Amino acid sequence: MLQEWERSSTTRVVPPARPRKLAKVPFAELADGRLQGVVSSGSDIERVYVSSVAAGSYAFTCSTNNNRPCGGARGSFCNHIRALLAEAVLQYGGERVARYLKVEVTDEEPTAQAITEAMTATRPEQGDASTAAPVFSRFLRHLAYLELPPTTAPLPEMQWFPPTRAVV
Repeated sequence: MLQEWERSSTTRVVPPARPRKLAKVPFAELADGRLQGVVSSGSDIERVYVSSVAAGSYAFTCSTNNNRPCGGARGSFCNHIRALLAEAVLQYGGERVARYLKVEVTDEEPTAQAITEAMTATRPEQGDASTAAPVFSRFLRHLAYLELPPTTAPLPEMQWFPPTRAVV
């Protein structure tokens, strides 16, 4: 017998493993076979980097939102990728991040440092930065939802989702 959430068009939201601050890494997701996200620049408040690490191969990319390559990601993980990994472990938990990225870590609850060390030990290649545009676009879409006033009414672009229960 299927549970209610399995029969509906929505799924339950997994709460974060631990609360995290969004100033340094405002967006992190495990999607499209990668850990990917947006990381604030340490030197310029108006610049952000779109960073990603591919599951299995650990191929990494890091570039600005306007596709300029990161100066620190030359042959190894830059500080933006390390920050993204640390925040992903806070958001999803070390075990889930390691499992998604297919990283073999002996720790019971893998830390960001252990996951990073295991991946960098394989000397991963620098990947194609073409993935930055869709990730940054999704981040901007998430930001747009934050600007909407609180309401219980459905959002027009989400109307194709059938309601799961009436709002009281």
